[in-house]
Amino acid sequence: MGKITKKTKLSKILEINPDAIEILFDIGMHCIGCPAASMETLEEGCLAHGMDEKEIKELIKKLNKKGKK
Repeated sequence: MGKITKKTKLSKILEINPDAIEILFDIGMHCIGCPAASMETLEEGCLAHGMDEKEIKELIKKLNKKGKK
């Protein structure tokens, strides 16, 4: 599997980590199923939801840890 980065398309995140949906929904990012998700990166989505760079980095860490037990 790949690694989720800020440049990962929203539509690819669930392919990399199916458990990511819980994390994204918890922060109010319900756009994962939106048609724009195929064109928008994680960073773009986060910025549109008012997140700053530090919050984005923390989210990426969580997205890459989830499911690795």
